[in-house]
Amino acid sequence: MHATSAIRRRPTTGRTRHAGPARVLAAALLLTAVALPRPARAAYLDEAGWGTLAVLANVGYIPAKLTYATLGGVTGGLAFLLTGGDAEPAKEVWQSSMGGTYVVTPPMLQGDEAIRFSGTPGTGGAAQASSS
Repeated sequence: MHATSAIRRRPTTGRTRHAGPARVLAAALLLTAVALPRPARAAYLDEAGWGTLAVLANVGYIPAKLTYATLGGVTGGLAFLLTGGDAEPAKEVWQSSMGGTYVVTPPMLQGDEAIRFSGTPGTGGAAQASSS
């Protein structure tokens, strides 16, 4: 057996030798398209700023509201038990504590909508807060 017959050739995969430069060109075009400066729209930046502010406000607001609503739920339950099953005092507590706004939105921060930490007793606090 000859030494040359023992050498196996790798099968070709159909790629050409020019695939490398084509990839480099494609990458360069992509980077150029991404890196080109584009004029920023003022409205876009304004909306992004208000959205960011709303997220930051909710970091503190949501846990505080959930704590308030949970404590109000427990207090309303105690009011129900201590009044011998009378639901009216419990409903007053529940509507006050569980009603209102749970998430602050950009229109609320801009003053276009109201932020209601607590609901209004006797008027269906959750329904009223969501309609404004």
